[in-house]
Amino acid sequence: MITVAMQDELVSKTRRKREMHALQALGAELVELPEAQLAALRLPEDLANAVLAAKRITSHEARRRQMQYIGRLMRDVDAAPIRAAIDALGNQSAAAAAEHRRLERLREQLLADDAALTDYATSHAAADLQELRALIRNARREQKEGRPPRAYRELFRILKALETRTAASR
Repeated sequence: MITVAMQDELVSKTRRKREMHALQALGAELVELPEAQLAALRLPEDLANAVLAAKRITSHEARRRQMQYIGRLMRDVDAAPIRAAIDALGNQSAAAAAEHRRLERLREQLLADDAALTDYATSHAAADLQELRALIRNARREQKEGRPPRAYRELFRILKALETRTAASR
């Protein structure tokens, strides 16, 4: 006869396997992260070393075994803070990507329409209009002549710097 306390302690094999697979998947996400972000997570030393080793392994079977080892190490670690940190990194990346796309659209608007520069100048008083005009003119010429996009890229860098300064001053 099984007591109520023992029933609470018994976990089905299916549930344990599901939890182990979830930990292995979390370990796989760790392996996909850049090393700088891994360092920011402050993982336990043995887990961090295993993840770094998995990044260097190229053999399919060896990498599979290393991933299983990472899953085993993950059992001894509280996975909730790691999951939260990875989710936060993903949200930061999504916000950064959205900002990048917005700046690219702004650059395209500036290249397509001269009135867009006037609109931009009214909302960004710190902008050097002479420099922006020169970059826009040079970027248009580069596109027309099929030359490397130096001014095109420089225009993006200037816009990004202006947006950063504007955001910091708010």
